Amino acid sequence: MWKPVFMSTFTHLHPSPAFTFFDPNDPACLEILMDPRTTIPELFAIVRQWVPQVQHKIDVIGNEILKRGCHVNDRDGLTDMTLLHYSCKAGAHGVGDPAAALRLSSQLIALGADVSLRSRWTNMNALHYAAYFDVPELIRVLLKATKPRVLNSTCSDFHYGTALHIAASNLCLGAVKCLLEHGANPVVRNDKGQVPGEVVPDPMDMTLDKAEAAMAAKELMQLLLDAVPLSCNLPRATLLNYDNIPGNLMLTSLGLKLGERVMLDDMKPGTLRFCGTTEFASGQWVGVELDEPEGKNDGSVGGVRYFICPPKLGIFAPVSKISKAVDQALSSVTSTPRTPRMDLASRLTGKAKKEKGKKEKERGKVGDQVLVAGQKYGIVRFYGKTDFAPGYWFGVELDQATGKHDGSVFGVRYFSCLPKYGVFAPPSRVQRIGGPKEGSQNDNTMVKKVHQVTMSQPKRNFNTMRSPKDLTSENSISRLLFCCWFPWMLRAEMQS
Repeated sequence: MWKPVFMSTFTHLHPSPAFTFFDPNDPACLEILMDPRTTIPELFAIVRQWVPQVQHKIDVIGNEILKRGCHVNDRDGLTDMTLLHYSCKAGAHGVGDPAAALRLSSQLIALGADVSLRSRWTNMNALHYAAYFDVPELIRVLLKATKPRVLNSTCSDFHYGTALHIAASNLCLGAVKCLLEHGANPVVRNDKGQVPGEVVPDPMDMTLDKAEAAMAAKELMQLLLDAVPLSCNLPRATLLNYDNIPGNLMLTSLGLKLGERVMLDDMKPGTLRFCGTTEFASGQWVGVELDEPEGKNDGSVGGVRYFICPPKLGIFAPVSKISKAVDQALSSVTSTPRTPRMDLASRLTGKAKKEKGKKEKERGKVGDQVLVAGQKYGIVRFYGKTDFAPGYWFGVELDQATGKHDGSVFGVRYFSCLPKYGVFAPPSRVQRIGGPKEGSQNDNTMVKKVHQVTMSQPKRNFNTMRSPKDLTSENSISRLLFCCWFPWMLRAEMQS
């Protein structure tokens, strides 16, 4: 490593260096900098120090490196970076000085510096560094001195994104504007399939102390969205602006209303709580209270409240991300038929679907052995509605201490177990793997009633049971047996 060489060499040149970093403003350090015996590797070691004292003097140090015979495209042996790379890095606002970096970069380009050269350490070229550190002054100079293909060149360290991806992911507003002015392509996708507008950090993930960053992210998203040509292959729905459309009209057009059950991204069930414009982003947004604590807020973002729900259950999403929950659609069809008279097969099929939906929700009874989320084993201790989220929930006592509580949430006790052994899960995440264990403390009357009903019923194989449609399509004897047996089976199941 360079540090021991750096210190021992400088100790030899100056007997008592009392510094923890190199400061060219200090007379002793300046003497070392100008000393012809200070080698090129040692000067590169100085440039690597990421402190304002060094980076503000990048032009002075760079000239000393050139004086000692360093070629304009020679590389630092440790980082594989050229002087132009270091110069673009030194333009970072705060630590660096854009004016000093611009002076050295212009000089290097005039001497024949190759803008397309990459550091094999980071796979970044000079334009990537200027975009990463948000130095639009350098971007303009670099783009004038390079071939057009460099403008949209990709970098493997950023998922093969372009300079526009790099600037967008770092919230570099000035760099993004400059790149777009010079023709950077806003619809190039990285290896994750993302365009630059999709790598901008989500403003909703930012805390209140990052309000400025959230505003910059919002502006960047809109800037990159406006730059997308209308003739590109992006979904046209993402290009429209719904700011002036009332939320109630938007919901009406989708056949939804507040308080209805919805699915977010076809994966996360919840209840629709809000629809309208927000302070954190343009366009129409929906607020959903999730069934599981997989959200990002409690209905408020950036100090503005849009609805109320427990922490981690609230989430905002574009209108296009939600759809009506399937179980709600099924119940509405079976409860309000369009025709006053329906044939027997249609009515039985509707009842079968309703029973199937009911069975899908009830994945187990209190005392049953279950598998939660496909990986955690436990015993059902509670099933019903809760105060912390809408809908029905299973309370499970896990076999291992991988849970979140002892059976109580927000001060309300639903069942009792050891700390970290309790967990709640919606029916869709619970799979029954066995009946109650012998000696289970919750072997209550409800469990016994289930076994009594099961013993009084004929033995059936649910895995191979044919659908009502299959049964009604057989001969007349099968249809007669079906009409006699199926209503009795429904009543027995409903009693259980």
